[in-house]
Amino acid sequence: MAMHHQRREDRNASLNMVSLMDIFTILVFFLLVSAANTEVLPTPKHIKLPESTAEKSPKENIIVMVNDRDILVQGHKIASASQVMRSNQSVIRPLLIELKRQAASESKKRKRLADTKRGITIMGDQKIPYALLKKIMLTCASADYTNISLAVVQKTVAGEAAP
Repeated sequence: MAMHHQRREDRNASLNMVSLMDIFTILVFFLLVSAANTEVLPTPKHIKLPESTAEKSPKENIIVMVNDRDILVQGHKIASASQVMRSNQSVIRPLLIELKRQAASESKKRKRLADTKRGITIMGDQKIPYALLKKIMLTCASADYTNISLAVVQKTVAGEAAP
């Protein structure tokens, strides 16, 4: 008991700042890494995405943008939407050629990865006809892009806070 009282009398207690700095350094590093993982797809003004309660964030894929006039791959015009709709073919030939070209240039990177499935993200205006979207998806599947994602605007569910 006497030893306990002697310790309490020592008023020169100090704080070890080295450990505290280590903790703050790790915390800052964690926040920087986790903030860098958020990805937002750039949405052109002429495409209005549909709303959804999707919870998964998009992966880094090839982006096919579709509006009422054009079909674009990575920002380059590939075909006219009106010509594709008038066509009786279920596969869009210029899109298929471009996707195969993209796959060939990407195959060198993919050889190192274990994941052999190719991914593609379709950013389609909410007013495009389903028949056009179906042709695009069929063309993507024909070019061996089996992981097809549709870009949407995440809306909040009633009672939940927006992220």
